[in-house]
Amino acid sequence: MCQCDNSEAVSGPCYPSSLTDEMWEIIQPLLPARDLRKGGGMRKYGDRLVLDSVFYVLRSGCQWRMLPRDLMPWDAAHRWFTKWRRDGTWDRVHDKLRRRVRIGAGRDPEPSAAVIDTQSIKTSEGGEARGFDAGKRATGRKRHVIVDTMGLLLVVAVTSASVQDRAGGRAVLAQLAVGFRTISLVWADGGYANSVDSTLLSWARDALNIVVEIVKRTDDVKGFKVLPRRWVVERSFGWLVRNRRLARDYERLTATSEAMIKVAMIRLMLVRLAGQSLRWSHESHRKTARANTVEDYIAA
Repeated sequence: MCQCDNSEAVSGPCYPSSLTDEMWEIIQPLLPARDLRKGGGMRKYGDRLVLDSVFYVLRSGCQWRMLPRDLMPWDAAHRWFTKWRRDGTWDRVHDKLRRRVRIGAGRDPEPSAAVIDTQSIKTSEGGEARGFDAGKRATGRKRHVIVDTMGLLLVVAVTSASVQDRAGGRAVLAQLAVGFRTISLVWADGGYANSVDSTLLSWARDALNIVVEIVKRTDDVKGFKVLPRRWVVERSFGWLVRNRRLARDYERLTATSEAMIKVAMIRLMLVRLAGQSLRWSHESHRKTARANTVEDYIAA
């Protein structure tokens, strides 16, 4: 059985996507404290249950309305997720956790170099900013991300898939220059500068004081090849799509898509800081299953 303190739940044990006690101890001080001077009644659901409900949707990919009954009501969970998106709670928690992960790895809390790339992702029907990516032959949206050299998220912007890499690159690089003044070097692939248009490089250098270095693959190499620096952001994309909610883009709003990406990185960093690993089932569950004999299953 799970040993987590799940006293805030309505009933039943926690899920594999739920916070462990170690993860909760890390994130609890980072959550906004309630100002009792503003009045209001007692909260029916605590912050831990809010996070467990959001993480369940993230990991399982289910609809909000299909949340299990022993978590929060779906409308309350969605309301808190949206509230924390609008008031910047997800952003603040994410940035504080990233600094802690970097310090724990022996790095400076603020990065000096980064990697930029895009990921085209299919969408469900409807929603804003939905287009066709002619290069990837996909209809949906495009995730423009910048990560540090550890693969941790710095900036994300979700646009229509029809937006070119260079246009989206200008937007996220401008955000990067405002939020991370310590970064002076960004690695990118050939999609951000080619023989037709290489103005992004000069614009970033002159306007933002950031050097964008293109990492190209040589024409004489066939098949897959790990390229310097570029593999870091590709690994980050792999981390994201392990969450079924991010395997496609199911959100109606691009702001919600960006928030869900940050939530995925928050959970990943919590797992690291707690010294645990990303698993769908708890170790105690597997040990119990291995210890059971055939007679135990028959008796059950």
